[in-house]
Amino acid sequence: MKRTVALVALFISACGSPTDGPLTTVDSCPVARPDFGVAAAAERDLFAYDVNAPLNLQQAIESTLNGVQVSGISFDSPGGGRVTGVLFDPVTRSSPRPGIVLMHGAPGNARQMTNQAQALAQLGAVVIAIDAPFARRSGTWVRFSTQDAAEQIQLIKDLQRAVDVLRARANVDDERIAYLGISYGGAMGTLFAGIERRIKAAALVVADGGLVSHFTSSDDSNGNLADLSCATRDDWLQAMTPIEPIRFIAHAPPTALLLQSGRLDDLVPAADAQALHAAAPQPKTILWYEAGHGLNQQANFDRMDWLHEKIGLDPRQ
Repeated sequence: MKRTVALVALFISACGSPTDGPLTTVDSCPVARPDFGVAAAAERDLFAYDVNAPLNLQQAIESTLNGVQVSGISFDSPGGGRVTGVLFDPVTRSSPRPGIVLMHGAPGNARQMTNQAQALAQLGAVVIAIDAPFARRSGTWVRFSTQDAAEQIQLIKDLQRAVDVLRARANVDDERIAYLGISYGGAMGTLFAGIERRIKAAALVVADGGLVSHFTSSDDSNGNLADLSCATRDDWLQAMTPIEPIRFIAHAPPTALLLQSGRLDDLVPAADAQALHAAAPQPKTILWYEAGHGLNQQANFDRMDWLHEKIGLDPRQ
């Protein structure tokens, strides 16, 4: 932790005024990326929660389509309040099924993952998609305050509770649970895979190393940090850098990793994707596509084939 704080301190410089012309304040704080390193045990402990606390799961069936029952769900969050989301259950299947925790992008919510979840459930998986904490409140998804760190920690705890929900279901095979995250969900999956020991596989789609990586990218189209005051930027970086997802990916084994990236992605530059790929340990599969941030149909096929191999998702026809 001391090393991380020291690195973050490198972001700070004095704000001064020019010697010529009208008296104005110039923000001279550099926007640069720290050397993240690998998360220590104390940082991993930030995501611990009471596994014996009741879920208080509530479920309301909404529809059934092609043998998949869709339900709105909610359960208690270790961070307070209720986690909301959607459950997709292939109710016509009699044998134990694989389970998948599905995470949306930013800004976004669980309902935006319906098509992806429905397709996976039709291939036999019980799928749970949850809303990130920012999707359960009003306002912008990232606030550049310490609240962002609190919500990121809460999200990882909520995702662990989503695994608890799957494991509590009689039709889910506890040994065949995977995670699938797209964009922001992929970045958060980079952290989740380093914390959650009960998932067999994690698909990280168009992911970068996390929010600090994203907003210190060499592609300045991502950045808002330069618009912040020195003090605000320093507070945010000190809160977020210790929990940057790329710092946790080294702890993923034995979870198998799939990393899918687009060479034409205008939101995740190739260099940022490559930095994550390099930090990811074996066993890992890295796939590139001549596509943008949404990738393409081949990426969907490759992902389903990989999940078939890793957790026994039905083969696509």
